[in-house]
Amino acid sequence: MSRPFDIAVIGGGINGCGIARDAAGRGATVFLCERDDLGGATSSASTKLIHGGLRYLEHYEFRLVRESLIERERLWAMAPHIIWPLRFVLPVNPKLRPAWLVRLGLFLYDNLGGRERLPGTARLDLRTDEAGEPLKEGFRLAYEYSDCWVDDVRMVLLNAMDAAARGAVIRPRTPCVKVTVEDGLWRVTVRDAETGAEETVSARVLVNATGPWVSSFLAQAVDIPTQHRVRQVKGSHIIVPRLFDHDRAYIVQNTDKRIAFAIPYEQDFTLIGTTDMDYQGDPADVAISEEEVVYLCRLMGMYFKKTIMPNDVVATYAGVRPLYDDGASKAQEATRDYVLKVDGGSGGVPPVLNIFGGKITTYRRLAEHALEDLAPFLPGLGAPWSGSDTLPGGDFPVDGVADLVAELGRDYPFLADRHVRRLVRTYGTRARFLLGDAASVDDLGPCFGADLYGREVTYQMTHEWARTAQDVLWRRTKMGLRLTPEQVLVLEDWMRERRAAAASADTKAGGAP
Repeated sequence: MSRPFDIAVIGGGINGCGIARDAAGRGATVFLCERDDLGGATSSASTKLIHGGLRYLEHYEFRLVRESLIERERLWAMAPHIIWPLRFVLPVNPKLRPAWLVRLGLFLYDNLGGRERLPGTARLDLRTDEAGEPLKEGFRLAYEYSDCWVDDVRMVLLNAMDAAARGAVIRPRTPCVKVTVEDGLWRVTVRDAETGAEETVSARVLVNATGPWVSSFLAQAVDIPTQHRVRQVKGSHIIVPRLFDHDRAYIVQNTDKRIAFAIPYEQDFTLIGTTDMDYQGDPADVAISEEEVVYLCRLMGMYFKKTIMPNDVVATYAGVRPLYDDGASKAQEATRDYVLKVDGGSGGVPPVLNIFGGKITTYRRLAEHALEDLAPFLPGLGAPWSGSDTLPGGDFPVDGVADLVAELGRDYPFLADRHVRRLVRTYGTRARFLLGDAASVDDLGPCFGADLYGREVTYQMTHEWARTAQDVLWRRTKMGLRLTPEQVLVLEDWMRERRAAAASADTKAGGAP
């Protein structure tokens, strides 16, 4: 048998990929498997924010908010192509939360931790500020504060790419089917979802980063008893045609004490969410309900002049947050903080680290804390480092996006400005690597719709583990909002032919003398 890995990570969401990157950068050998696409479950169903969590202050989660606020600008510096600042307008509704309470919360939010580049809170007169134009006449006062937007799945992919570049083995579409213990090591059996071929690797420690499946994986695959349980909380979003012309977002309150966001999305749309409700059942089957669509439409109708009806919705998505079950009576009151629990580690049973909760903003710190817990079992593990290096494509200043767009536009003058901006916001400096020696639009390969060309899809298949049209259209990009069903079928057929050609070439190479 080959030498054991130091760490086997089960789960390719943001936490699993973040741990793989951190551990590989410390010199550990890492194996990561994911049963579906990287970032294909909870990590692709977020509200797509790097934020402190303003409403968490009401639940006294000051540690989580402070850590999140500190991470906010650090992550922005690490990935300025997929993270950028966003101003949030909070209309004051005195019937729900008085202005003084809102202002106090925002004062804490501004000063609790780490804000250097982002502007602080400002008071807005909605009768004169453009932010008031889309709102109903009754709203006169608002406060505006800063957080950041993130392309959540690309954050997962960039961590996986960086982990692989540092030596980690990354295996999407490779479910873990059995875990046993032999000679003090974990033996992890995985199965290739496409070929059915099985492989067994060994590892000194196991990381259970399966998200909503954390408890079931522990019980079924590992067979280690634990008293810790996950609380499944469903969050759903809708996407509608753009509600307002400016580039700020809104955070609005409801009478049930929940909040929701209306965020500029993919240039022509508005993203609205999220709901908060307990969920029972397989997280793989989660989907938005008709009641949730109506709920979000009605909530926006309390604030915006433009009426939103369910038939205005152009797309939806839903996910299950794997929160730690702390016994809270309501889903929205359950802690959003992450909880790490180590089982095993004695009596001949190697350690397994189980991850409960967490959010994309704190994934890097979660990874650092995870490796602190695992360090006693991994002698020689290197020092923390993950906040000092940029993620792939992010090696430019946080205020350098416009310069990068202008530079790429000069070097590839046949590209439309909108196309260039999308490539920079998706790939950063790696957009140049993607475009390569292209001298005209014809060099980009077939156009599948909008500005999605074969060269970009090939890049995703080669460097980002893309296998299907859905991987390309809804995770690595959001071009699914722009392509017709017929165009999607053409893309799927093209990718299938590329995969078949690559498999044939690999077979021939393997059989060559």
